[in-house]
Amino acid sequence: MGVVIDIAKSYRAPRAVLRHRLAAGENEGSALVTLMLACGLIFVAQWPRLSRLAFETGQEVQMLMGATLLSWLFIMPLVFYTLAGGIGFVLRALKRPATGFETRMALFWGLLCAAPLWLLWGLTAGFVGPGAATTLVGVLALAALIYFWGVLLAEIARKET
Repeated sequence: MGVVIDIAKSYRAPRAVLRHRLAAGENEGSALVTLMLACGLIFVAQWPRLSRLAFETGQEVQMLMGATLLSWLFIMPLVFYTLAGGIGFVLRALKRPATGFETRMALFWGLLCAAPLWLLWGLTAGFVGPGAATTLVGVLALAALIYFWGVLLAEIARKET
């Protein structure tokens, strides 16, 4: 239950939650679990949308879900690790004291904190369909990811060495 509580706390004080999570020490396993949990939740968020798409177009829902599973649980984690590595390289070039682990956790924790809004987006896309409401919720979810990632990156980039 600690992760759910920390996600809720992150909407009020994201920097404090990240500091608390980083205080446990560098554990690459926890970073990977955080990323896979976020990607798993975003994969689950796709189910209502994919069900609607399969119904409307006559496609096989299993094919759509298989492709989405491949993308969110196998390809996107690699993309996020690459993105975090690139940002870590930029931070080191700017002489910021952030470690690679901290950079990864900032991105992965930001993604996990935004995942509830992706779940809402999936429900909206599945039940309402394409339109202004789905677009608005999607923009909100993307804005939450960018906000969390930016705030958490700022926290690790300004920390005392």
